[in-house]
Amino acid sequence: MPDVPNEEHENVPSRARRRFPAISSRAYEHPADRSALVALRKLTGFDTVFKALSGLLPERSLRLLFLSDSVRVSDDQFAHLHVMLQDACHILDLEKVPPMYVNQDPQPNAMCIGLDEPIIVVTTGLVELLDEEEMRAVVGHEVGHALSGHSVYRTILLFLTSLALRVAWIPLGNLAIMAIVTALREWFRKSELSADRAGLLVGQDLAASMRGLMKIAGGNHLHEMNVDAFLKQAEEYEAGGDLRDSVLKILNVLPRTHPFTTVRAAELKKWAESRDYQRLMDGHYPRREEDKETRVTDSFRESASHYTDHVKNSKDPLMKLVSDLAGGAGDLGGRVRRGFGNFGGGGGGNNGNHGTRDDDSE
Repeated sequence: MPDVPNEEHENVPSRARRRFPAISSRAYEHPADRSALVALRKLTGFDTVFKALSGLLPERSLRLLFLSDSVRVSDDQFAHLHVMLQDACHILDLEKVPPMYVNQDPQPNAMCIGLDEPIIVVTTGLVELLDEEEMRAVVGHEVGHALSGHSVYRTILLFLTSLALRVAWIPLGNLAIMAIVTALREWFRKSELSADRAGLLVGQDLAASMRGLMKIAGGNHLHEMNVDAFLKQAEEYEAGGDLRDSVLKILNVLPRTHPFTTVRAAELKKWAESRDYQRLMDGHYPRREEDKETRVTDSFRESASHYTDHVKNSKDPLMKLVSDLAGGAGDLGGRVRRGFGNFGGGGGGNNGNHGTRDDDSE
């Protein structure tokens, strides 16, 4: 498999990196991403909404908005980002380079949107926060979204979120829209795990990917942070508490479009150490020409296997209970009562506000 030629651009790392000709997005897509997308497409009413919005969304208006009120990345503007974008498309063999814009916003964020063709947008807060290699992973992350075709569903999610606020006074209308928004958010959280993997394939620097995620969580204070300690937070988050905490985790994540940052870091590190990643780096990966031969049942099977392993190996109290239930363990009723304790009575310090803001940071 050919390496990336480094002499073309001064901003391309001097270290050798692998290129992945004709790589299919299936090579890096997280099983949960694919299964959530299948579930989304089966949601009652989604096809109708999707077809309607595909013809109504102001695609041209969206492009004109960024063209008129953001800075388009090119050889003349944010040239270092332009080089990164071309480099990421070269590594993942994305033939048409998406337009990329820098938008003035102190909140670190990036997104890939668009119905006909993807557009990549990064905020000034993100550009100022990350160093060269951390930013390369983010650009690769967004190119991964483009290659996977995520931009279409992301655009619909943005539109429906806005629409839900406008029709909140119509009970049934809002309920119908929020059901689809909730399903879209569930899928998009899983799609972020896929795009993180694409970012790693582009940068091929796990330490840089970890640093970027830590900075998004804790700001530009790397001297105050530690990767191992950061990953331990993910372990503590998954394993800590009782069944009450398991329920609160679900409630906390529902309003978000992105998974929690520590969870993303742990998932990415796990994949980077897997045999699947090593085989991919050795050149053994599915090609795009094979996509048409891939059956939906294969995705179902892989997703089911992933969830079975996840439940079996999870340290989360609720997942342990599910695993025990599947295994026929006794006294489950008693364990449920002990696990929840006085959940409704305000015990255990759980009276606080457990809501979270909808953080769009990449």
